[in-house]
Amino acid sequence: MLIGEVSERSGISTRMLRHYDRLGLVSPSVRTPSQYREYSEQDVRRLFHVEGLRSLGLSLQEIADVLADLSFSPASMVDQLITRTRDRLAREEELLGRLDQVQASQPSAWSDVLHIIGLMRGLDANDPSARQRFALSLAGEGNHDAVPLAEAALNETDPNVAGALYWALARIGNRALPVLAEALNSPIAGRRHRALAALEKISSPEASAALAEAFRHPDPLVRRRAVLARGTRGQADVIPALVTLVVEGRDDVEAADVLGLLACHHGCADQITTTIADELAGATGRARQRLTSALAEIPGAQAQTTLTMLADDPDRNVALTASFVLKARHHDD
Repeated sequence: MLIGEVSERSGISTRMLRHYDRLGLVSPSVRTPSQYREYSEQDVRRLFHVEGLRSLGLSLQEIADVLADLSFSPASMVDQLITRTRDRLAREEELLGRLDQVQASQPSAWSDVLHIIGLMRGLDANDPSARQRFALSLAGEGNHDAVPLAEAALNETDPNVAGALYWALARIGNRALPVLAEALNSPIAGRRHRALAALEKISSPEASAALAEAFRHPDPLVRRRAVLARGTRGQADVIPALVTLVVEGRDDVEAADVLGLLACHHGCADQITTTIADELAGATGRARQRLTSALAEIPGAQAQTTLTMLADDPDRNVALTASFVLKARHHDD
């Protein structure tokens, strides 16, 4: 077949066929009586072999090396191609992430785009100390800084840098809340926990509200901190969960403080006392002592009666704790 016929049947341009010929990859090996060069059947098979290797991502030089090396290992080449493809996908994924951040920041001018790119470069510095210094230098005034800064905080593994980023986010205020609130539901635990830390650092009413909505979260850490935030906001539906924290000894001191807040400022004293008394009936050991201590911040006659009964409890530690609380309450009166 002449070059034109090969091009028509294969879909490969004559220009590319001539390029292959110059490189020695695929050359027509037959001469007609009129001295035209033709492609033999073997040449055409080699041509499609070259095209197949190109489709895998090999360069023309690599294809030439493969065809020239009789000891070539296909498995080894496939491994190299897999590694190269993964690297390329990672670079493209990183680029896509950067473009998403730029778009999410809603730039209105090229100066905004350049500012965001400069921000991301500073936040992506290889040296943790450089990232920390850069985060601490941010003034928190840029309207487009929230998304890149939030993403940097969510991905930061160095605790010192993360602390600086949380501080910078706190200076920005509520502009980063949508990104952080969404990250609470990330499938990556580290990302969830960094979102939690950032929301607690910002500590605005809006940040606390966003965190409080996660009080049924499947992640135990997020759920505990959300329960505390919700209780601090005066929402009594977390009283049972707060009492459970006291029983489990996880964030129990903070939980007791929040129960006291709900009792003193939101009229929940009797509900809290009843919930604690119910838990005391089934709790043992240190859990009963923690529950007794939690009653110290609960006002009212019902809490007083419960403490008086606990002062005669068979568990000496519980009885001593109840007696101490009663004396303190009497002193305060």
